[in-house]
Amino acid sequence: MFCYQCEQTAKGTGCTIQGVCGKSPEVAALQDLLLYNLMGLAQVAVEGRKVGVSDKDVNAFTVKAAFSTLTNVDFDPDRFVALINSAFKKREQLKERVKSAGGRTDWPEGPSAFHPRKTLNDLVKQGEAVGLKSYPGNNPDILSLKHTVLFGIKGVSAYADHAQILGQEDETVYAFVHKGLASIQRDDLSLEEWVGLTLECGKAALKAMELLDAGNTGVYGHPVPTKVPLGHKKGKAILVSGHDLRDLEALLKQTEGKGINIYTHGEMLPTHGYPKLKQYKHFYGQFGTAWQKQLKEFADFPGAVLMTTNCIQRPSKKYEGNLFTSGMVGWPGIPHISDLNFQPVIDRALALPGFQEDEAGPEVMVGFARNAVLGVADKVVEAVRSGVIRHFFLVAGCDGAKPGRNYYTEFVEKVPKDCIVLTLACGKYRFFDKDLGDIGGIPRLLDVGQCNDAYSAVQIASALASAFDTQVNDLPLSLIISWYEQKAVCVLLALLHLGIKNIRLGPSLPAFLTPNVLDTLVKTFGIQPVSTPDEDLKAILG
Repeated sequence: MFCYQCEQTAKGTGCTIQGVCGKSPEVAALQDLLLYNLMGLAQVAVEGRKVGVSDKDVNAFTVKAAFSTLTNVDFDPDRFVALINSAFKKREQLKERVKSAGGRTDWPEGPSAFHPRKTLNDLVKQGEAVGLKSYPGNNPDILSLKHTVLFGIKGVSAYADHAQILGQEDETVYAFVHKGLASIQRDDLSLEEWVGLTLECGKAALKAMELLDAGNTGVYGHPVPTKVPLGHKKGKAILVSGHDLRDLEALLKQTEGKGINIYTHGEMLPTHGYPKLKQYKHFYGQFGTAWQKQLKEFADFPGAVLMTTNCIQRPSKKYEGNLFTSGMVGWPGIPHISDLNFQPVIDRALALPGFQEDEAGPEVMVGFARNAVLGVADKVVEAVRSGVIRHFFLVAGCDGAKPGRNYYTEFVEKVPKDCIVLTLACGKYRFFDKDLGDIGGIPRLLDVGQCNDAYSAVQIASALASAFDTQVNDLPLSLIISWYEQKAVCVLLALLHLGIKNIRLGPSLPAFLTPNVLDTLVKTFGIQPVSTPDEDLKAILG
């Protein structure tokens, strides 16, 4: 196997024996084979659009299948076998439609002519031959950009899948996903064309986040500032982690009146700010402090756990029976809820003792998405003009277990008291419970939401730039970004598509960027690695 799609990849160069995330070589090969099949499906879809054929089922399937290959999502070999076979079947069916419309379908070789074998072992062998290093071309910089686009597409697919579930779709997103996947198998595109495709991926990422924002706010309302307790109540309990608001809502409905309190974990924390979810009286608070510690936290947790988008790493048998997955998440041997019927989770929670007593804890604030912040934009603008607010820092992105991420905690702690910190995604769990006080009634720490709410942060920045009659890059705003997996890649590409410059990225730079590609990013966008909090603050503020 070879995989270097996440920040924690082995030795900073690539996992070759087993994934640091817990992914086995067998699953890695099946994921590579699924992606290869999706590239073949994409080739046919691209030809189909030339003759007016766009298949809704193929579109939705493509992003769902690509989503399954993200870090910490699906590690179940059987589910990948089913996805591979579905990709093949859908490709052949689409070929017939494209052929009838007068489009090309006569590929003699490559992914659009590929036939998967029958047995798991044979599929694994096929997958071993079509991994990241097999893509056409011998230019290392082009290969680097191919991988960047692929990883960006995975992130776009995650957001597009969540949005589609909530009724939000856009043909341009699907069209780019297919274009990008199909292009990876081409060897006739120049380095400049691949740079263009990378930024085009950022454009699709921004649109996918906009769609998901519309889905979340359209169904659950715009988030409002909300205090969330970090303690717990005596009684039965279920812990929900991940990103999927629909799964959370279904669980809240099904547990209503059953004497079970629902707690969030990780990226689910911002859901407490959505009006439609806040109405559930048994939706209590946030459990745990950081997703990368969730195995240790779960060891002391007496309820049941439901993982939605992001799965825990290497679940131990000691948690057997108390761990469930839903959505795209899957681990061999762990019960998976595929139909939104959470009765097995409820039954397990009722059978467990739950918390034996109340435990008071601190409170944190959530709900500072664009509507909430822009609702006090006049106060913010006046505070900046009067010098009361000197600078804004967006300290956002992924969390992880690799050493070096304490940088973000220290950075926020050292941000001067006349500066505002906006944050989003799970990286905030390094500092989300810090009391930074306020500036004229405006909290100094503003939680914008989940990773996909980078769209909301962009809207805030754009509105402030408009108020000051300037460009976003000229605002007193600095982006300090942490990354871990492929949703962070697509968010970064979205920022680059918008022309955002001088982003500080860490805790380490992506292994899939060659020196030449990195040099281009530095020269064009001013991207730079984080150094130390003191050095970076001094460089930014002078």
